[in-house]
Amino acid sequence: MGVKQYKYYFKKPRSEISKDILRGLIVAGAISVAATSPYFLTNFLKYHKKFKKYPKQKLSNTFCKLRKSGLININRKNHQIYISLTEEGEKKAGWMQINALKIVRPKKWDRKWRLVMFDIAQLKKLYREAFRGKLKEMGFQPFQKSVWICPFDCEPEIGLLKKFFGFSELELKLIVAENIGDEAEWRKNFNLS
Repeated sequence: MGVKQYKYYFKKPRSEISKDILRGLIVAGAISVAATSPYFLTNFLKYHKKFKKYPKQKLSNTFCKLRKSGLININRKNHQIYISLTEEGEKKAGWMQINALKIVRPKKWDRKWRLVMFDIAQLKKLYREAFRGKLKEMGFQPFQKSVWICPFDCEPEIGLLKKFFGFSELELKLIVAENIGDEAEWRKNFNLS
């Protein structure tokens, strides 16, 4: 994947309607609506109430735009309309999901450290840099070269990042440790008592 393609996949949709549609499709997998044309939008809004805040014409235009952009498929079969993400749509929606990832700081620390270790080939340099940037954004700190540390549970978030970037078990590991040696400085860095 070249740099231009990489940047394309990681551009965020501009409109909130597009974001909501893509998020909804990544969660639901596909949306089906009774195809009583020309009342498609009325039926769609009946079952998907969160879109009622948008004007019908704007919503209709957004569906058309997403379809023309190759991000969604709209198919009619047996008096139903099925809306699903294309492969490109999945990538864009996946990036939106990744972009929203945050690690929740619990009220009480479980006294365990999470170490993310990665050895990602030079061929995947763009992915490696994007992954490293996301770790930093989520509050991880560098522990050693290609080893980052965080004191809070992050298994689902790291699993999602691993899947999204296509990293193998050999390329990325999450280790949970109770002892990392002299941890006074790390406790201070993460404001832990």
